[in-house]
Amino acid sequence: MFSTLLSIIALAGGTSAFPAQTDRRAVNAGVQFVGVNIAGFDFGCSIQGACDVSKSVPPLSGLGGADGPGQMQHFSKDDGMNIFRLPVGWQYLVNGKLGGTLDSGAIGRYDQLVQACLKTGAYCMIDIHNYARWNGQIIGQGGPDNSQFTNLWTQLATKYASQQKIIFGVVNEPHDVPDINKWADTVQAVVTAIRGVAKTQMIALPGNDWTSAKMMPTKSGPALLKVTNPDGTFDNLIIDVHKYLDSDNSGTHTECVTDNISDTFQPLATWLKANNRKALLSETGGGNTDSCKKYMCQQLDFINQNSDVFLGYIGWSAGSFSPATYELSEVPSKNGNSWTDSSLVKACMTKKN
Repeated sequence: MFSTLLSIIALAGGTSAFPAQTDRRAVNAGVQFVGVNIAGFDFGCSIQGACDVSKSVPPLSGLGGADGPGQMQHFSKDDGMNIFRLPVGWQYLVNGKLGGTLDSGAIGRYDQLVQACLKTGAYCMIDIHNYARWNGQIIGQGGPDNSQFTNLWTQLATKYASQQKIIFGVVNEPHDVPDINKWADTVQAVVTAIRGVAKTQMIALPGNDWTSAKMMPTKSGPALLKVTNPDGTFDNLIIDVHKYLDSDNSGTHTECVTDNISDTFQPLATWLKANNRKALLSETGGGNTDSCKKYMCQQLDFINQNSDVFLGYIGWSAGSFSPATYELSEVPSKNGNSWTDSSLVKACMTKKN
């Protein structure tokens, strides 16, 4: 949950409802989407939505970061992955000017990653990695007004309106938002703005509590169910959820302690089915350890077996993280023209056998 903040530091220095299965053939069946986050443009963003753009590390080798395009090509070709989430700071895109236009240099650099993603044939999720905030103030609740946020999204939707494989991820991990109904109003404003120019692409709707999959059915979900397209339909409005497997659900430990099935994904599946909605697990991850391989494979096996309501999952994270220092690294290593996946990705998160 707090992994982007901790990445800056790193760079500087259950009972299953189904039989436990860790065989990759079982894990790989089912869902439409399997992929990985390609982080780096979000580095420097804190959980209070304050982004120091000087600390961003674009996952583009020509800009001093990792070879994000090469990683995506490998994941797509060798692992069968077909979705990548591309986090970026709001401040980065507008050069720190709240309500401003997209900075031509910044969007040009970010678009290099987007185009590299699209070139693989995968779906590409734009993720504003700001925790529902701008410099500590909550959007629509004492901070930026909804129009300032929708201005950003109108510009992004206009730029990518012709790309049907772009997914618009409203914002990363809202947390401690006082009024969930006002937050739903903000999400509705974003959906309406996007639909003004991009009529059919998927939009991922985030709830409160760090986009908690566990809390969604009872806390954020009832409010988000009211968000509609301008014509009153729910087509391609996807519930966005996150869930980690460590002891405090923070995504900061290398050991995993739960498969999240009985207390999170089973109740969420029941709620989604009852409301005829679908969800995307756009962040989940763990260490490259035996405990995480065990529990992650069980978690993803359950999600695959409930692909009628779960569209898929996206691991956290590859991109510009350092495999030597980042606890949840999913960065593949390269030797010549060959790539080798981290042990967790290899065990649980590839789509091909």
